[in-house]
Amino acid sequence: MASALLLLLLLSLASASPTRPHPHQLGLIFNLNNGNLCLQSAQCKSSCCHRTGSLSLARCAYRAAENQECSPKSIYGVYYKCPCENGLTCKANKTIAGSITNTNYGICQDPGSSSK
Repeated sequence: MASALLLLLLLSLASASPTRPHPHQLGLIFNLNNGNLCLQSAQCKSSCCHRTGSLSLARCAYRAAENQECSPKSIYGVYYKCPCENGLTCKANKTIAGSITNTNYGICQDPGSSSK
């Protein structure tokens, strides 16, 4: 319910803007900087809409660096652990239950690295 209200507020703010923003400016719905509230990862420049708990508000966040905890790409678009930065892979034990509950966590690793 709160997510739907937030989406309606964001859409009304976007339609109230009389001019189209330049590509380098902050967006109201897309092209959001880290720290801005989000509903989906597609809205964030970093491609990670992150929340710390089930009742917390989601915010755009940095993607996980090498050796940090990560989540594989998810259909939900909101993460408890961000996916890895470009060029890294999230080594996680994927399960059906973990996919449903968004808890398939792993560690970001460089696929070209010889260490395992």
